[in-house]
Amino acid sequence: MQYVSTRGKAPALSFDDVLLTGLARDGGLYLPESWPQFSEDDIRDMRGLSYADMAVRVMYPFVEGSIPKDDFNELVQDAYKEFGHPSVAPLKQLDADQWVMELFHGPTLAFKDYALQLLGRLFDYVLKKRGEKVTIVGATSGDTGSAAIEACRDRECIDIFIMHPKGRVSDVQRRQMTTIMSENVHNIAVEGTFDDCQDAVKAMFNDMDFRDKLNLSAVNSINWARIMAQVAYYFWAAVQVGAPDRKTRFAVPTGNFGNVFAGYCAQQMGLPIDGFIIGSNRNDILTRYFNTGVMKMETVEPSLSPSMDIQISSNFERLLAQHYAGDGAALDQALTDFRNNGEVDFGKDRWQAMCKDFTAQCLDDEETKKAISDFYHQTGELLDPHSVIGCAVARDGEKTDAVTVALATAHPAKFPAAVKEASGVHPDLPERLSDLFDRDERFDVLENDLDGIKAYIEETLA
Repeated sequence: MQYVSTRGKAPALSFDDVLLTGLARDGGLYLPESWPQFSEDDIRDMRGLSYADMAVRVMYPFVEGSIPKDDFNELVQDAYKEFGHPSVAPLKQLDADQWVMELFHGPTLAFKDYALQLLGRLFDYVLKKRGEKVTIVGATSGDTGSAAIEACRDRECIDIFIMHPKGRVSDVQRRQMTTIMSENVHNIAVEGTFDDCQDAVKAMFNDMDFRDKLNLSAVNSINWARIMAQVAYYFWAAVQVGAPDRKTRFAVPTGNFGNVFAGYCAQQMGLPIDGFIIGSNRNDILTRYFNTGVMKMETVEPSLSPSMDIQISSNFERLLAQHYAGDGAALDQALTDFRNNGEVDFGKDRWQAMCKDFTAQCLDDEETKKAISDFYHQTGELLDPHSVIGCAVARDGEKTDAVTVALATAHPAKFPAAVKEASGVHPDLPERLSDLFDRDERFDVLENDLDGIKAYIEETLA
């Protein structure tokens, strides 16, 4: 399997090179040259498999030629063996045609664990074989940081620097990052927004001297391996509810578009998916795009669902690449215009084509609180302010003959204040995190200044 950049100028790479490279050297994101294909019979044969066994079957075509199958199987089995539910990603039925898949049974209680627990092991495997070290830099709107740190802590081949927007993540999210005292873990609270943090990461990767000097790598969803690992739980959910003999629709709360793009990948691989409903919060750039055909940046406003407080959905570029049909230069120009002008129209034909697969809805904070209360009192399910948006848009979306699966992306205890205000119930942390607020924290606060952040990283490594 070879991988190509969305911008079309970087060289094609094998999986292990893509894993360590992260962002392509032309500023693009990597995608597989072609999609592995699974027939209806292939999908039926997945029935009865464990989550890890199914994940190996779905993902192996993406790594074939870079990692022997037995080694890959061992890495995947190890990644999911300590998850807090025997099903790894259990499904619950909310009504006759709506299900919710709980993606918060990993070590940091968020869906990011499903990719990052594997990603940390893949880094370790490849780096040890090569005798190399990397410096990982990442940005987080809340959950990626803690999941990445948990996956990379104490690994001898990795130093990891995670930036989060100061004061714009929940206390639980922050403490899950800043209470890890491993020597290779470094937390930075940036005086700015998540988009500022993400821009700094991309700028560091586009500074080739800095990138090569520190041997930078990425754990954000700009790294293809993150998307690859998330494809597995779409197959898992669809098979559990009857695929391929029953179509599935997915409702996904998302800001950065990586989670829902993994579902799109599964669809391209042959999984019968009858579309995606995107759930947004008050920072609703994706909803506005799918409803109007124009992508326009607005000011990021803090919300009850901070992991979606985003105005630049970096993984949307991967979907655009499919609709620009390999014209990397035209895509590059469109994205440059968007950055320069804060607004872009990718063309009516492309918009209409994307709308065949995607619809979108948004909830503001008051609607989010009402939805938490409604779902709790009507179904008994206590949902966090992100997951409930997925469940609400699934409930309220246009009815079809497909089963709808909403993705529950975080444990309610990660956002206790919002959940208690809405439902009257305080969600407790699992036992393994019960002392989280008693642990010491360690992080540094930096201005939103690229040169200052780069200097901090160099000085820390020195």
